Amino acid sequence: MSLLSYVQKEHPRATIPSLATELSYERTWLRDQLYQKMPSDRIASLMTSDEERAKREVADTLRQIFSMPQAPSSSRDKQEQLIREVLDMVVGLGPLEELLADDSVSEIMVNGPLSIFYERAGQLYASKVVFADEQQLRMVIERIVGPLGRRVDEQCPLVSARLPQGHRVNVVIPPLALNGPVITIRKFRDQMYTLAEMISIKSMSPRIAALLKTAVATRKNIAVSGGTGSGKTTLLNALSAEIPANERIITIEDAAELRFQGHPHVIRLESRMKNADGKGEITIRDLVINSLRMRPDRIIVGECRGAEALDMLQAMNTGHDGSLTTLHANSPSEVVSRLVMMSRYGMDLPVPVIEEQIASALDIIVQLDRFSDGSRRVTSICECSGTRGRIELDFLVSWDRQACRYTWNAIPHWFEQRQEADNVIGCEVES
Repeated sequence: MSLLSYVQKEHPRATIPSLATELSYERTWLRDQLYQKMPSDRIASLMTSDEERAKREVADTLRQIFSMPQAPSSSRDKQEQLIREVLDMVVGLGPLEELLADDSVSEIMVNGPLSIFYERAGQLYASKVVFADEQQLRMVIERIVGPLGRRVDEQCPLVSARLPQGHRVNVVIPPLALNGPVITIRKFRDQMYTLAEMISIKSMSPRIAALLKTAVATRKNIAVSGGTGSGKTTLLNALSAEIPANERIITIEDAAELRFQGHPHVIRLESRMKNADGKGEITIRDLVINSLRMRPDRIIVGECRGAEALDMLQAMNTGHDGSLTTLHANSPSEVVSRLVMMSRYGMDLPVPVIEEQIASALDIIVQLDRFSDGSRRVTSICECSGTRGRIELDFLVSWDRQACRYTWNAIPHWFEQRQEADNVIGCEVES
């Protein structure tokens, strides 16, 4: 069975792939013949100078090999399939190529040479396609991180980076990874979801989309929170798409994931890790502080994880209304606790002082959750307020898991009149 067939055959119950998926005789023979005609160092040299030319020459050489008398007899379709597979093996990312090309796959997880999993529509599947051995896996890792100017070795055994396509990649190798090298690739769509599309996939209701659209238009500061894989970046992208074209936006991320299609005035900044000598690090906090000197209308921090939280809050409180960020948190109250904790990394201020900063800076917390069926949904929206160091979280809307519907509890204070709220979200408050 071909690599493509293996990728297309899904296994809902995760099982460890067997050794039966090693390279077939035909692929092994074709690869060996290729290396006789084009030594690996020559291929590597071509890849460095002109990747597309290298792929063309390798493909042409493979086709010539099939015209040799000793070539195994096979149909034209099978020959082209073998050529693609060997091409992926020699100059591509091997068994990852088909998964990367499959738009329905959102995440790829390599747990060692003989175990590959992927996520599709929020569900995990085990794939039978595997690497031949650890050597091939390490070679693919080098092909991933090399062009990015990064290195992975025992002195630097983990790397997080962004692929040219925009996908986020994380690599961990021994001695940190006990069962062999591990790769995790989070894929991102070329076309980002809009609020309308998030309605269509049932991530929110039309009324919630209307509320969020109004919040962005009226320059409310918004924090999007949720667990891993809950759709925080997806929603952040959708909210960012609602920002007017006449505003200057500065985005700050560890690995750039936000996409702005058609917005004319976006500055994208990305943090930088230390080099091999332990120097040259530029943190998210450095970029947040510097962005204040760049005349932003709005600042978007892809994710607050540390001391930059305090600088983000100060930016929101000093004229940069309408700013956006995300946090890992399981509830709006946990968002507040995490912001307090992270802000104290930056400066050891009293908790009431930090909470007062949060209350005056944040307008809305949007909570996202990932459900057991793989779906992702907005489960609550809170309005933040408070005085004298006390934060009040007013739940505007929440998801009723038993009734499988949204319950509206309050009208945002920033709607001047009840009629204005009815015009925007068109609902009756139930409590």
